[in-house]
Amino acid sequence: MKQPLWEEIAGLAGYTLQSPQIERLRSYRDWLRQEAIPAGGVGPGEAALLDERHIGDSLLFAAPFSSTPATLVDLGSGVGLPGIPLAILWPDVDVLLVDRAQKRIDLAKRASRVLGLENVAFFTEDIRNLGSKFPAIVSRATMRPETLASIAKDLLLPGGIAVVGGSWQGPPEHEGWEIREFRPEKLDRAVWLLIMRRQ
Repeated sequence: MKQPLWEEIAGLAGYTLQSPQIERLRSYRDWLRQEAIPAGGVGPGEAALLDERHIGDSLLFAAPFSSTPATLVDLGSGVGLPGIPLAILWPDVDVLLVDRAQKRIDLAKRASRVLGLENVAFFTEDIRNLGSKFPAIVSRATMRPETLASIAKDLLLPGGIAVVGGSWQGPPEHEGWEIREFRPEKLDRAVWLLIMRRQ
């Protein structure tokens, strides 16, 4: 049980987790292990790293936001990382999970039902075809930041923020992105986020 880890990471992001949120995160971790890994939604070698590298990492995506957005879009969400942990952290935010693969969307829908989340919607769509603009976009290990930059500029509302994470071995450097580094003591590695703020 890694409750202190999640509380520490939420604190780094500027938030305090309540007991129901911790229980939902724990339920999501168990669901990832029991259903998502056997279904291929998460790699089999990741079972021991779900707390740190997946759920903990996802909570850090909240850090760049000075206030909670009304709507958050997770592009290339897969089985809901980072969108589902953020939906748990921000129960009043409408979270849209977008992925081209119907199988991954079906898995994310299953997770949402198991967790009883009411603030999550799902779209099986290419992210370039969303046709709307949003105040907040997150994406984790989906595509190269250079590619996502042009897409994010088209999808972000003025004043909106896009946050991108990846499995980088060192600080990433990409033009047009601000970088923020986190080194929580209990994480297995440093985490870097790239942040774009639309004027």
